[in-house]
Amino acid sequence: MPPGFRPHLSPRGRAASGCPHRGRAVPRRRWAVVGAVATVAVLVAAAPAGEPGRWVLALATVGQVLTNLRNWLMGILAGLATVFLTVGGVRYLLAGGDPGEVAKAKAAFRHAGLGYALAALAPIVVQVLKGIVGA
Repeated sequence: MPPGFRPHLSPRGRAASGCPHRGRAVPRRRWAVVGAVATVAVLVAAAPAGEPGRWVLALATVGQVLTNLRNWLMGILAGLATVFLTVGGVRYLLAGGDPGEVAKAKAAFRHAGLGYALAALAPIVVQVLKGIVGA
């Protein structure tokens, strides 16, 4: 058994029948807390040096922030749409004439199209935000 895992056991030492893990190893929750504390410690240690409580921004203008937001938004939406397109194609190929699976595949195709449309509209949304903020 790997370190950091423990099985769910009944009082008799056997796997509990009502347990959702049924004898499989379960991670200890305290490791999640230790990981969260370590992440916060690393982020605090990586804070920029200088006056206490003052953060230096790497970006000079709001326009650059919004441009970066647009690029990230387009990338994430296009990536998710590609995943939906791939899943829909595989479902359609493996449907074998089953109307339920064909309907699920078509729904995945629709969601992929919606994702690509939103990715294409991301620059327009950012332009509207730039107009609102005055950047």
